[in-house]
Amino acid sequence: MATMLYQGHGSYRFTLDDGTVVYVDPFVGEGYDMPADLILVTHEHFDHNQVDKMPHADGCSIVRAADVHPANGDYLTVADHGVRITAVQACNKNHPIDECVGFVLELDGVTFYASGDTSMTDDMKSGKLAALGIDYAVFPGDGFYNMDVAEASACAKLVDARHSIPLHLVPMSNPDDPSQLFSRERAEAFEGPGRIILEPGDELKL
Repeated sequence: MATMLYQGHGSYRFTLDDGTVVYVDPFVGEGYDMPADLILVTHEHFDHNQVDKMPHADGCSIVRAADVHPANGDYLTVADHGVRITAVQACNKNHPIDECVGFVLELDGVTFYASGDTSMTDDMKSGKLAALGIDYAVFPGDGFYNMDVAEASACAKLVDARHSIPLHLVPMSNPDDPSQLFSRERAEAFEGPGRIILEPGDELKL
């Protein structure tokens, strides 16, 4: 059973049953002491791509948006360190569709949707994501760089994961300001199937 550590903003870490350590969009918070086996980067904005923030284990892999969403527009599936990674659409006015992805991850028997920075996508509206039977999904809702909480709630209902988690809830201008890592008010306003609210430093057994 994988354990998720929410580090704050859009950053989180998984520790798998076999000890494999996976970081997603590293940038802020605590918990970068464990050497990374796999690092996933949904896009190259500074608040998602700090891949040297943690030590790297021997054979560490970094999977970036461009690796699974090349210029021809395909969305690829790869496997790395026992994790199956499928790229899906992520985009909004601040995040071009050809530079960003979400990831659907299969790890330790669960399916996790790592949305990246996005608003509502055709993959959500078409039912493509709902058809995957996702166990856990995260949704951004800062209302500035991404959709607001109301749209994030609507997206969560389209994805229809077993559990929905709001994150990336405050526009980031100062990573040293703890108030920008999380907003309880915005998290409480988020409505999604099986809502789980995680604050920075919280762990969740998936």
